[in-house]
Amino acid sequence: MNANVPTLDDIAQPALAARLQYLLDNKTKPLGSLGRLEALAQRIGLILGTESPALNDPQLVVFAGDHGLAARGVSAYPSDVTWQMVENFLAGGAAVSVLARQHGIGLTVVDCGVRHTFAPRPGLVVSKVAPGTADALEGPAMTAAQRDTALANGAALVKTLPGNALLLGEMGIGNTSAASLLLARLAGLAVADCTGAGTGLDADAVQRKIGILREVLARHPDARTPLDALAAFGGFEVATMVGAVLQAALERRVIVVDGFIASSAVMVASALQPAVLQRCVFAHRSGERGHALMLAHLRAEPLLDLRLRLGEGSGAALTWPLLQSACAILREMASFETAGVSRSDDVPTSSAAQA
Repeated sequence: MNANVPTLDDIAQPALAARLQYLLDNKTKPLGSLGRLEALAQRIGLILGTESPALNDPQLVVFAGDHGLAARGVSAYPSDVTWQMVENFLAGGAAVSVLARQHGIGLTVVDCGVRHTFAPRPGLVVSKVAPGTADALEGPAMTAAQRDTALANGAALVKTLPGNALLLGEMGIGNTSAASLLLARLAGLAVADCTGAGTGLDADAVQRKIGILREVLARHPDARTPLDALAAFGGFEVATMVGAVLQAALERRVIVVDGFIASSAVMVASALQPAVLQRCVFAHRSGERGHALMLAHLRAEPLLDLRLRLGEGSGAALTWPLLQSACAILREMASFETAGVSRSDDVPTSSAAQA
């Protein structure tokens, strides 16, 4: 069974891109002096299709799920931490809860496949495919039908969200293993290069983790396409996030990508529809070993490098003020003409010599 993957249009609009560049070049500043903030402003303008981009009702979604492979000791923490952290998110005590509250970002937590039953409450969406994936060393992490359900759940969720920006977050003990496996298989890299400490494994435990992941890759030699690899190695939270990314891209929302796990979902989504990457802003380069390789594979340049490796969407939330600033520069900063300021090429040669 193949998932229903939407077809995305190319947002490269030469006329709009030229107009945005003209507007940026004519702000009251030396040419290019706002550096990458200018490129960010142009990207947001192209995604939203306007010369005066405004971001409204940003939505940060934390996708949560458990992993069967976690029983193999690939994480420093037990699987129960997944549901305990979901409770922490909902109670407002997690890092991403604090950052979302600080920046006025809506926060939703989605139970994509946690081994726990949560009491209904505001901010929680239950889209549980199953109580955790299977052990990928014994068979596929999920069936094709489960994968497609998760993809559909992600798309359906985004359709209900307000605003024009989606910030990606996740929670799932063992999910750095899923991301490492997806990177190794889809990018054709050695799994040892894609695998790091995750939640804080020591050097010996990282080597054991690498050995387990090698066995998992060998167990699924035919899982080569993006969808097959997602079923073989992914988590329900990753698959649901893939569906959400595809729908957000279809709706021309700005997609703010967090760290290693969120990037793995974008990697799968972009392998299905390359134009996904045109809608993405990559928040930061994670301290997790494989993330730099994943960003290189996606040809993505993140905005920050703070050595974060928390996940949750924390890096995406920290980056949010930069996106707001980029839009404000386009909308509000004066041009040389409107401000009556001389350009560098308007200054007489004699004055320039005296300066």
